[in-house]
Amino acid sequence: MRGGPGPRQKILPGHESGRKNRFFLAGSGIFPQQADLFHGIECKDLVHRMTFPSSLADLLSDCFALQDEATERWHSEEPAAPEPPALAGPEVSPGALSNSLRALVLDQHLRNFRLWHVEDTARRRDVDDAVIADCKRRIDVLNQERNDRMERVDACLVALLRPYLPEACPEAYNTESPGMAIDRLSILSLKIWHMAEQTRREDASPDHIAACREKLAVLHRQRQDLAAAVQGLMAEYLAGTKRPGVYFQFKMYNDPNLNPQLYAPRG
Repeated sequence: MRGGPGPRQKILPGHESGRKNRFFLAGSGIFPQQADLFHGIECKDLVHRMTFPSSLADLLSDCFALQDEATERWHSEEPAAPEPPALAGPEVSPGALSNSLRALVLDQHLRNFRLWHVEDTARRRDVDDAVIADCKRRIDVLNQERNDRMERVDACLVALLRPYLPEACPEAYNTESPGMAIDRLSILSLKIWHMAEQTRREDASPDHIAACREKLAVLHRQRQDLAAAVQGLMAEYLAGTKRPGVYFQFKMYNDPNLNPQLYAPRG
């Protein structure tokens, strides 16, 4: 079990280390329609995550680790992607929100996982145009779903943070939201897996292997730095030096009411 937080770290009620949280144990932890996202994670490890997260920092670390675990697992067995539950409403408990965040992060990560492989197929030169056109349409749908889930991650984090924010927060913001940064962590997890795969190629030259190993070390460092930056931003929110919010993408190209190529009359 992780140790307690530092002297300046706030603890979410019900998440104190060593005390079971009734919300997690009451069955509102993993929503039934999301259970397959956690398939392959050891039960005892998952129960530990559900019952004993000591702080928001631990919760986010769990989410980042789940991305890496899922990246490895999904290359052997890709799950179906259920629709995440609604997060609005005062009846949603802190424990349910914590597990919703885990599931939302995995749900968003799955979109990036699928995008990665469709994008690979779209670069092929040995297939006909119908295959590329199908890839393009799938990419559009997956990108829309990916952005929708970034916003849901932000909404979930704001809901988790809101009860513990100081009353007076300055109008100070970052250039990207935590949900956007978590999306970048998702992509870095995929890059790390695929770059590591390149280092194991038996048909590649020694120079290629060496170059990929160097890139892999850089990617690991970049992901560590970004994860630390997200944690630092959460600390700033709780300290009251910055204010969290949900930023909406309002993607227009998929909307028949906003894309002129879709709503304009054809002559």
